[in-house]
Amino acid sequence: RSTGVMPRRMEIVYHLGAHCTDEERLIRALLQNRRALADAGIAVPTPSRYRPVLGDALAALKGAPASRDAQEALFDAIVDQDQTRRVVLSNEFFLGIAQRAIGEQGLYPTAGRRASAIANLFPDAVNEFHLAIRNPATFIPALIARIPGATYASLMGETAPAALRWAPVIRRIAAQAPEARIVAWCNEDTPLLWPELLRGLAGIGPDIPLDGSNSLLREIMTPAGFERMTGFLAGRPDATTAERRKIEGAFLEKFGRPEEMEMELPVPGWTTALVEDLTAAYDADCDEIAGLARVEMLMP
Repeated sequence: RSTGVMPRRMEIVYHLGAHCTDEERLIRALLQNRRALADAGIAVPTPSRYRPVLGDALAALKGAPASRDAQEALFDAIVDQDQTRRVVLSNEFFLGIAQRAIGEQGLYPTAGRRASAIANLFPDAVNEFHLAIRNPATFIPALIARIPGATYASLMGETAPAALRWAPVIRRIAAQAPEARIVAWCNEDTPLLWPELLRGLAGIGPDIPLDGSNSLLREIMTPAGFERMTGFLAGRPDATTAERRKIEGAFLEKFGRPEEMEMELPVPGWTTALVEDLTAAYDADCDEIAGLARVEMLMP
């Protein structure tokens, strides 16, 4: 176990989800690299270790900042290595349960309050929030499929799909956790951003090798296509990040598994025009988020 002494400038990284985006892939990939990351001072605890503990702490604190002693105890409960400078924690329920992802105020109405409470778990640390967003045209059907017994009416209530925007969610998080770093990206871009997302969460540069840098592409591409892509990239070791993304995008377009690449079936009664309108609004939403102060919007 660790000594329980939390460094004064500890970095605590919270991967917030959102629901129906990551499906635990990022944290699983980082867990595959726990030993190498630990050598660099980065702790990636197993979710079963910290999720109940953090849940209990959030309930006990009720949004108030934890004392130094409470922070030390919490740190010791979730980290078992010394010389730790950064801790990576992931839970799509940090912002609430899926059933309450949509309310009268739109997406994640309690995001600001919850972000403030999360930041107050370790108020002496440098806090980071990492969050994937998703086109409401596919997010709504995915949520309905995810929640047992859910229907369009039970999820949406009186909220119109055209009213769903992610920029207000990010604004609420930024307003109520004003000292936290915020990193966002589109779930649709995850396959092309994968290595950068892993390294961004871990807070490392290219000097530390990571296993699983291509794990998501392997999962969503045909085996033959993935093999051809890796061979093609192996012959171009000096390719820039932009060049690599362009190559991966071309191979993904040609060799992506249809079941992984196709859009979720829209809600019964939706029209093609509505889906197109939602997508256009989402694109504008992403542009707005990219322009927000203190927000890093990652794009391919």
